[in-house]
Amino acid sequence: MKHIYDYVIVGGGLAGASAVKGIRELDTVGSILMVGKENHMPYDRPPLSKDLWFGKKKVEDIFLNDRKFYDKHAVTLLLSAEVARVEPNSKTITTTYDVTYEYGKLLLATGCKALTLPIPGGDIEGICYFRTLDDFLRIRNIAAQGKSAVVVGGGFIGSELAAALNINKLHVTMIFPGALLCDRVFPDYLGRAMQQRYSEKGIRVMATDKPVSFSKNGATFITHTEKGKTIESDLLIVGVGVIPEMELAKGCGLEVGNGIVVNEYLETSRPDIYAAGDNSFFPYRVLGQMVRIEHWDHALNQGKWAGRNMAGAHEPYTYQPYFYSDLFEFGYEATGEVDSKLETFADWQKENDIGVIYYLHAGRVRGVMMCNLCDKLELARELIRKDEIIMPDKLRGLIR
Repeated sequence: MKHIYDYVIVGGGLAGASAVKGIRELDTVGSILMVGKENHMPYDRPPLSKDLWFGKKKVEDIFLNDRKFYDKHAVTLLLSAEVARVEPNSKTITTTYDVTYEYGKLLLATGCKALTLPIPGGDIEGICYFRTLDDFLRIRNIAAQGKSAVVVGGGFIGSELAAALNINKLHVTMIFPGALLCDRVFPDYLGRAMQQRYSEKGIRVMATDKPVSFSKNGATFITHTEKGKTIESDLLIVGVGVIPEMELAKGCGLEVGNGIVVNEYLETSRPDIYAAGDNSFFPYRVLGQMVRIEHWDHALNQGKWAGRNMAGAHEPYTYQPYFYSDLFEFGYEATGEVDSKLETFADWQKENDIGVIYYLHAGRVRGVMMCNLCDKLELARELIRKDEIIMPDKLRGLIR
């Protein structure tokens, strides 16, 4: 029996689910197959380290669509399934169960996978490399008040989880190699202020250190660090970054770099194969460079854009995505090239709390972070689009 679909989407996340909507805007009848590794229908990932911990959402609230949506749009969902290989010449995919499906257009929306630590005990039973809904469910079930947790990593996931666990009254220790929290995006002055805030909340911050081994004594985790510290904990959570899922792309000869290389139409180097979301390495038109972005808003919009292009739209991807985070009482939204290596200018209404940080290169605004300010994204985007040389003092008061 042949399995033939007009559209096959590999990846059961936000980009894949958004692609369904993009396809159906132009093609209401073409057959669609979505293949996902997890046994859950597509869900929102940000609440896993944010709203679910604070009672703002329940697990049932994070699913992007209910089963009726996929039935209505005639989408065949193949969950708990993994694609073993893609054959561009025959236009087929084959699952690990050795079932083959033919496609007209293929989208690789495979996202990223969590980095693991190649140290003794790095694969010890019970350690959580936090990434999925199942990871959240397991950790939330045992994260009781008064327990202790070690969080390895000082970036987005590590900082959000440490805050969430602290708010839920766990004793939290953070370990990360950088000198300051979120040092890839926070300028040093903001990183120092946030690190002080974490310490004041009762989080033990072990910066400029890293684990060299993990072990267990019964149910207790033992973390040994490079500086000779030993920390015991009930939970051990690692959030040290992700890498794009590119095995399928490499296996079928697609061009790859820091992700699966696509053009402005989100087409890969082989005909009728597209990529979108966390795994795509694409031309960011406003910034004039190839980038890969791992954030929710990007996956939402690029996935839909790819779906439309698969259905014949042939529209260049011009969207300017944003990202956000909430760390205790400090929340921010940011867009563009938000890189702490760039020159920055801060326009504070309240220092290190309310205001705007501009990221500049050669006198031009490349990125903007709005701290505890809402509904200012379009102003920031327009400033980046202008691409004009501007003196830092002229930025004062532009976004309020």
